[in-house]
Amino acid sequence: MKTALLFPGQGAQFVGMGKSLYGTFPPAKELFEKANSVLGYDLARLCFEGPAEELDSTLISQPAIFTLSLAALESLKAAEPEAVTCCGAAAGLSLGEYTALVFAGVFSFEDALRLVQKRGQAMQDASDATPSGMVSIIGKETAEVEAICNAERGNGILQIANILCPGNIVVSGTLDACERVAERAKAERFNAVPLAVAGAFHTPIMKPADEILAKALAGTPIVKANIPVLSNVDAKPHWESDDIRAALVRQVLSPVLWEQTIRRLLAEGFDTFYEVGPGRVLRGLLKRIDRKIICKGVLE
Repeated sequence: MKTALLFPGQGAQFVGMGKSLYGTFPPAKELFEKANSVLGYDLARLCFEGPAEELDSTLISQPAIFTLSLAALESLKAAEPEAVTCCGAAAGLSLGEYTALVFAGVFSFEDALRLVQKRGQAMQDASDATPSGMVSIIGKETAEVEAICNAERGNGILQIANILCPGNIVVSGTLDACERVAERAKAERFNAVPLAVAGAFHTPIMKPADEILAKALAGTPIVKANIPVLSNVDAKPHWESDDIRAALVRQVLSPVLWEQTIRRLLAEGFDTFYEVGPGRVLRGLLKRIDRKIICKGVLE
């Protein structure tokens, strides 16, 4: 048996997440109290009570999912210590890559949380500067989605942002281009679902968030990972500090290659996975890639 841990990204949040764990598992409460100290506000209250509009904002949801995912990791260590000690690799979807890197010992919790806070603020600011969005296209393959982007881009930006699993590809772009995708979907009768996000993540619309993050990363200590953490930008592990920094900066503007990441883990013999954090998104994607693979949730 080869085990890998998977950490969710933005969109997994919901009001009430983590409340039971916080109330029954002291290490989770301690982690949220550390987060409150770093962030300067009551993150636990926003997770447990909302309001949803505030929790869903990029600025809040990224630190919230990051902190709760690491609290879930502590609960997994307590409940199934061998799953953690025998873990051979990790990966995280977009924001989740930071959580995976903390698990692998690359960043301290506090340093990574500061990066996540700065990343969330910079991405929110970039979203506010340019009306944009993301659309999930269901039932089309990569070449078909690229053709749709080429046809509907117009004078704006429209490109693949997430390759999640067979038949589930997310595009990001300027608002008018995203609207043209929705109109085309109605005409051609395919599913195109607008996502409830602030803007066009993983595209050049996120500039200058990448430059802001690069400056923050340059001043953040990095330790060599103790297990492979597969990067979103190329589905490969990076070991040297400069390479890790460069991959995280690239991630802001580049597509998330999640399907390729999972297929690499499967090719390397990984057969048991844990989704460590809120939601069930990663389990659903994994089943679409290989129905026979076991993926357990740590938070329900």
